[in-house]
Parts: sequence; C-alpha cells; structure tokens
Amino acid sequence: MNHSADSPSENTAATPPSSQVEHIEHPPVDRKASVTIMAVFIVLAVAAVVFGGNLLNPASSTTDGDYAGETVEVLIPLAEGGGTDTWARFVGTDLTRTIPGTPGFKPVNEAGGEGISGTNRFVASAKDDGTELLVSTATTVVPWILGRSEVTYDFDRLTPILANGTGGVIYGRTKSGIKSPEDLINRSEPLTFGGISATGLDLTTLVVFDLLGADVESIFGFEGRGPVNLALQRGEVDLDYQTTSAYGASVEGLVKDGDAVPLMAFGQLDDSGDVVRDPNFPDIPTIAEVYQTLHGKAPSGQKFEAYKTLLGLTYTYQKAMWVPHDTPPEAVKLLRDSAAELAASPEFVESAAKVLGGYPLLAGEQLEELIGDAYTVDENVRNYVVDLLETKYQIKLK
Repeated sequence: MNHSADSPSENTAATPPSSQVEHIEHPPVDRKASVTIMAVFIVLAVAAVVFGGNLLNPASSTTDGDYAGETVEVLIPLAEGGGTDTWARFVGTDLTRTIPGTPGFKPVNEAGGEGISGTNRFVASAKDDGTELLVSTATTVVPWILGRSEVTYDFDRLTPILANGTGGVIYGRTKSGIKSPEDLINRSEPLTFGGISATGLDLTTLVVFDLLGADVESIFGFEGRGPVNLALQRGEVDLDYQTTSAYGASVEGLVKDGDAVPLMAFGQLDDSGDVVRDPNFPDIPTIAEVYQTLHGKAPSGQKFEAYKTLLGLTYTYQKAMWVPHDTPPEAVKLLRDSAAELAASPEFVESAAKVLGGYPLLAGEQLEELIGDAYTVDENVRNYVVDLLETKYQIKLK
C-alpha cells in the first residue's frame, strides 16, 4: 500500500518540528573541581585499605570523658539466667546509667566450654577502646589457675574495672555425729562431701579439707549446690557448703531445727591480704581460726597459701569486669570512676543488696593493686593444687 507524500510515517510523526524543540543550556564542566573531588575519594579509599577503614569509620570517642552515642558491650561467657548472668546484667545496666553520656548497654551471652571459649574469644578479638567489657567468675578463673590447655586467656593481660565478692559456709549433718569442727578429724570412718566438680568452685573446699587434715571423701557429679543440700537432708552426704546468697534459704532452717550445724566460714581477705571473718557470718569462725583450734597453732605453709589464693579468687573477688590491656588510660579511668560513683550510691547499695549478697562493689584507686595481688598465683601454689587433684582425686589435667 502506498502512502501519500504528505502522510508522515510512524517514526516521523512522533518527532516535533525542530523549531519546537527546547534546547537546555548546561554549564561548562569545571575540570579542575572534578579532578579534586576524584582525588579526595581516591585518598579516602586508599586510607580505608591501609588503615582498616578508620577514616571512614572513626574510632569510638571514649577518651574525651563522654560516652554519648556509644554502646558498652558486656560479654558474659556463661548461659542466660544463672547467677553470673543476673549479676552482670544488674551491674552493667546501672553502670552504663552512671557513665557520662549514658551509653547503651548490650549484654552478650557466649556460653560453652565452662566459660572458657567465650573468654578466649574476648581476649583474642575484643575492641580495646573501652566499649567492650568481659565478665569473669570462679568458673573461668579456676581453669586459668590450673593452667588448663584449653585456656588461652591471661588475666594478667586484662585491666580490672570493678569487682564483687561473696562468701560461704561449710556445714554438716548432725545425724552424722557432727557437732563441731573437731569432729572432722581423727575419725574411725570418713565423712562424705557432696561436690559438683573438683575443678570448679569446689576446689577451694577441697583445699580446705586438705589444709585441716579432715577425714573426708568426696562424691562429684551433683548438678548444683541445691541438689547437694537435698542429698544432705536425705542422709546421702554428710558435708556441704552454700554461698551467702543461698545459705539463708537452704541452711538456716536446718540449723534451727537441729538437723545441721555450721562448722566454718570461708572468710574474706582484707586489704592487707589477711583472712578475716565474713561480715555476713560474724559469729562463724574462719578456716584459719578452725585450723588454730584443731592444731594448736596458726596455719602457714604451702597449703595455707593455696587456701588464701583461692579465697581471694573464688570468694573475695569472685566476679569482676575487665577491659583489654591496651584500653586507653582515659577510658579506664572513666569506667572505674563511674563504677566507684555507683558503688557509693545509697540507692544502688539498697537495690543491689540481694544481687550482690551484701558485699561491696569494689572500684576506685585501690582496685588494680588489690586485684593484682589476688591474681598473682605463685607457681608452688599452682603445682600443689594440680598435684592434689591428681593424687587424691585422680584428675590429671592436660
């Protein structure tokens, strides 16, 4: 089919006459400005590669006395819901409210390997800018004392921010013929102690029995101190210990009814490193006092030094928060000052009575010296504990 000369084709019909096309004038390209902008982006890209992106992602401003806009991440190397988790979340929440700038609070649970794996990971990869803190407890401290092969962390390479202790009492079942500490020695048949694990918090009690020369055999494998307490009530074991937070509910009723008798408290270390009575158990003698009663002289020597070392690490300074060793001094000071301010707050002390068990939150200027002394484990002490586990409890550490 032919089109007439004045019938436009499909293509030409959509094209307006050139006279109707609007011409837009663009400004001339400034080649100098373009080159400058491109050069800036190249410099930033190179810097990001060379310096790990610090120019594009500036470091946390934790050295200026203000944590505004930051988030404090607290690694809890144990499962949610336990005593350490409860303690860490309670203290961490109030600490971040006290830090200038009121940073966010992010608790992170990393359970596994009895707390060892999470602690290993923290030491290997945590930021050292003051925004990441580690929680320690007896569960993670004892494996370090024993030099277990799985442990790659070293508390000597961490910096303490705050610490908090607890206490405990060893008690006996009266139907076993136990009336006083004197009934622990020179027996015709040994007493039975109910334990969870010889390489956990129970280790301090095992050293106490060895120090005193007590005639005691131990059964391990209980799932907690609660089950041990029930086993004692059923007559399956003769000896148990309970920490301060559980003693009132678990033991005081038994004592009142005449079914149990408190024998000794673990005590506390004072600022000079001497054993003193636990303020929560002022009427119960310490292990050191019981030794004096049983043997007619003050305790001394390797076993006593091991007891004092474990007393500090597993009771007086049982829980603590740490930052990596290379954290800036300004950030460390700010965190410690904030912890000291929190510890001095009457409102916090009142609200924390149950969670902290009546023991003070330790912070401030003396903290590093106290923790440093407590965490200095003499090699002779370490060797004695390892040998005790191997020869008496058939536990050979890797």
